[in-house]
Amino acid sequence: MLRRLNVTYSHKIFPENITNICNITRLCSNKSRQSDENEVPEPEHPVKRTIRILGNDMITLKNRVETFVSRISRTHEIAQRDLRASSRYHQEIFPEHCDIAIIGGGVVGSSIAYWLKQRVPHAITVTVVEKDPSYSGSSTALSVGGIRQQFSLEENIKMSLFGADFLRNIKKYLTVEGHDPPDICFTPYGYLFLATENGAAQLEENSKLQNKLGAKNELLTPKKLKEKFPWLNTDNIALGCHGLENEGWFDPWCLLSALKKKAISLGVEYVSGEVTGFTFKKQPDLMMEGIDPGSYEGVDRIIVKTSKGEVRTIKFAIVVIAAGAFSRSVAEMARVGTGNGLLSFPLPIEPRKRYVYCFNCKDGPGLNTPLTIDPSGVYFRREGLLGNYICGRSPSFEDEPSVDNLDVDYDYFDSHIWPHLAARVPAFESLKISNAWAGFYEYNTFDENGIVGPHPYYNNMYIASGFSGH
Repeated sequence: MLRRLNVTYSHKIFPENITNICNITRLCSNKSRQSDENEVPEPEHPVKRTIRILGNDMITLKNRVETFVSRISRTHEIAQRDLRASSRYHQEIFPEHCDIAIIGGGVVGSSIAYWLKQRVPHAITVTVVEKDPSYSGSSTALSVGGIRQQFSLEENIKMSLFGADFLRNIKKYLTVEGHDPPDICFTPYGYLFLATENGAAQLEENSKLQNKLGAKNELLTPKKLKEKFPWLNTDNIALGCHGLENEGWFDPWCLLSALKKKAISLGVEYVSGEVTGFTFKKQPDLMMEGIDPGSYEGVDRIIVKTSKGEVRTIKFAIVVIAAGAFSRSVAEMARVGTGNGLLSFPLPIEPRKRYVYCFNCKDGPGLNTPLTIDPSGVYFRREGLLGNYICGRSPSFEDEPSVDNLDVDYDYFDSHIWPHLAARVPAFESLKISNAWAGFYEYNTFDENGIVGPHPYYNNMYIASGFSGH
């Protein structure tokens, strides 16, 4: 982690220069008087004298400034060299202990680190371990960056409202002194959920709950949908729900970068490395039902393989697993799912691969197009100003692709996505696919909602994962 280096410039620069200039002036004046002792000087015109004196003063000032700048530049070069050396030194220092260790430096892990240091900036030390500092395979960077309150679960609605307020005030929260405020390019056109007769009642019930909790959306009949979105084919649509406030999409990479930058400025240390295991420590004084007295072992350290290939450990008081789609495998290193009793239950999180396709359609819906979700599960939204869009669809359980890689299946677009796009938006019949990528959902197989809180066995382990694309 980079640390600030305080550089103090010498205040003796000006006094030394002034002394030297005075000595030179006296010497020149004495020589002039000695050579002209026998001559009677011609009186100098007052105007010429004034101009001469001002000219000499300007030359003197110029020399002083050049000398000062030269010495300051030299000092600055030394300071910069020392700063680079200091940065390398601190980057090489491996934090062997911390109060809170966070496994995973994506948007969830970085958010946890930020809020901890923001609330108690000087009371705790926080270390984040991230195996992919480039975030090239991170779920955060590969997501479509949507935010909505159109959920059926009260907790998700409230968390999303909090998140929307955070994004609205992101410059206040995440601006680092001396740097430009973050810009996440928020596009506030909302979400548009479409429902058939079978889903209309549930959509209406969800809308009532969402508005009761503070969200703002409106229910639209097929007629109203057609009036508001003339590009939409409303065949077989019974009801729509359009978010009016705090919904839309943003640049997830910019959000992650801003969170990490702010966290570092608050003192969070980021370690580039992969957690490969835990060490355990017996706590004979801790009693737990179903465990023989004196046999309890708690997690004590994480084992980290650094980017340089070294194997080190970090001792912690509390550990947080925020490893996204790979949280289950991290938890298994702590015997979660492989032990006895409470440790026999695995963390119900697994990676699920999702494709995102980019296409162009010059005659497609305009700039105020919401992120639209068809009853089939196909979604799309605009991307920029030049008729570009992105889309996707969560496959059925039977069609779940392999998670061994991040390869894209273009046939899936042709067979499972394009027909629904063209049927819902007739202009999309002539679309041209331009690009695609794949990323992982951290899928909670229990109920597709996030798991947030302490593990029931370990009193110093917390989970923050399984948000399933939310």
